[in-house]
Amino acid sequence: MDDPKTCRNKCIFCFMDQLPHNMRSTMYFKDDDVRLSFLEGNYVTLTNLSDAEIERLCTLKVSPINVSVHATDEDLRCMMLSNRFAGRVLSIMRRFADAGIFMNAQIVLCKGINDGESLKKSIYDLADLFPYVRSISVVPVGLTGYREGLYELEPFEAADCKKVIDEVHTYQRDLAMKLGTRLVYLGDEFYIKAGEQLPDFGCYEDFPQIENGVGLMTTLACEIDEVLKSGISDCDPAPKSIATSEIAYDYICSFVAKIKEKCPNLSINVFKIKNNFFGGYITVTGLLCGCDIIEQLKGRELGDYLMLSSSMFKDDCDVLLDDVTLEDIENALGVKVIINDNSGEDFVSSILTERN
Repeated sequence: MDDPKTCRNKCIFCFMDQLPHNMRSTMYFKDDDVRLSFLEGNYVTLTNLSDAEIERLCTLKVSPINVSVHATDEDLRCMMLSNRFAGRVLSIMRRFADAGIFMNAQIVLCKGINDGESLKKSIYDLADLFPYVRSISVVPVGLTGYREGLYELEPFEAADCKKVIDEVHTYQRDLAMKLGTRLVYLGDEFYIKAGEQLPDFGCYEDFPQIENGVGLMTTLACEIDEVLKSGISDCDPAPKSIATSEIAYDYICSFVAKIKEKCPNLSINVFKIKNNFFGGYITVTGLLCGCDIIEQLKGRELGDYLMLSSSMFKDDCDVLLDDVTLEDIENALGVKVIINDNSGEDFVSSILTERN
């Protein structure tokens, strides 16, 4: 990430200037570090690498590297990232492929900018690097409510999402015939916003980008079905609640309904939390903040336990993005919080297992 003091009005993806002012001081970090890519799964733009550093990575065969591509057209990518070195991405990735380095690519789609023919070009340019480009994810750009003075971006509406789905499905069929793999996968948000059914489990092959929100809901649904098929022996009757995001709400409700069919005595409520902290069109669970959970659940019937997804919390600690802690939520709402991971087994277990 560029220095937040100097990046204003540059990169159209600039997240720093979309943040509420009280968060910006906590975000001074460098995220475009290739070491974080293969160690932690971060996506990097490859805009800050010298030829010597590229050669060293090739010699060491550092793999895999996750690349935020967005566009393979040189001029378009330079514009999108506001970086004169951004147009080198495909040539760098070719050097990595020649060195036997595997990569995953991400395209954050911006309406009217890198979609349509630009998206098609990017997908097929990256497909030329298969098998070293192992997967391509296409996810919609997230727009907060703090974009004053920034590049004007439009949200994807239902019809736009449907168009993207149809186009990408065409590319998937073609690539599957040519390469034996779909290679490119859409983020769950496109299907949910379009009101389309999520692809079947097999359509995601080995789920190469599930951490990027690609196929996450399909996986969760299948895992829950498998757990319920195996049978349930005990049901904890203690009343519980689940707080989730706007985009996941209908799916979580459907999962709870399936579990209730097996355990009719369950008492569990699902609450939809609107992301007022980031505002705009941010509807995913991983960006929910503690202040919104507390504000919107205060005075509600939560039962004995409140379930929250682990994706809301920072890695290895019980702290949300706005620095509200698990303990803060428990104290404010007077309820014990259960953190469940993104697996069907843990979701069902968190609902059914008696807690001390």
